[in-house]
Amino acid sequence: MDIEAVAKSYARWAPVYDHTFGAMTHAGRRRATGFANRVGGTALEVGVGTGLALQFYAPHMQVTGVDFSDEMLAKAREKVAEQKLTQVAELRQMDARSLAFADESFDTVCAMHIMSVVPEPERVLSEMARVCRIGGHVLIVNHFAAEGSGALARLERLFAPLSDLLGWHSDFARARVLGDARLHLVEEDALPPLGLMTYLRLRRIA
Repeated sequence: MDIEAVAKSYARWAPVYDHTFGAMTHAGRRRATGFANRVGGTALEVGVGTGLALQFYAPHMQVTGVDFSDEMLAKAREKVAEQKLTQVAELRQMDARSLAFADESFDTVCAMHIMSVVPEPERVLSEMARVCRIGGHVLIVNHFAAEGSGALARLERLFAPLSDLLGWHSDFARARVLGDARLHLVEEDALPPLGLMTYLRLRRIA
């Protein structure tokens, strides 16, 4: 998926995202932010979008959010101001393939519902691993392609050619976020609704 296609797609989604796809995906945001809150310290949210998860981070957290879409970030900044979210330290426009942070900058790095959106997800994962401290965690919430030849798998393949228009890959393979040797999978759960989303917790090792 081309980065400009992503930008155009999410400029279209920004005005209605919270009440459509965003409303269906709170379970994953709650799960990831709940873990980050227990760990404490610093958290980076890659693909912060309209800021739907920001309210779920505890006040003791120091949260940085990045996104490529200026339109999405504008919505996120409105939420921070309106809800007085003091746990949000910074929101920045950034390409997730080249994060402008030093190595091992964050205790927790989250990517919620964005890995099937970004170009070069393996490169994004590598950057997330790089900026996560050793012993910290990378949290991923995403829809992954159904295995086998069932109805859902066929439907995902049917929509796959429309990825640039939809703004996400319907047939995104789970293996694409499990290939970095610095990240060890320690937890995996299917999430509501209907197990369509998956929560992955990966520990950053040396």
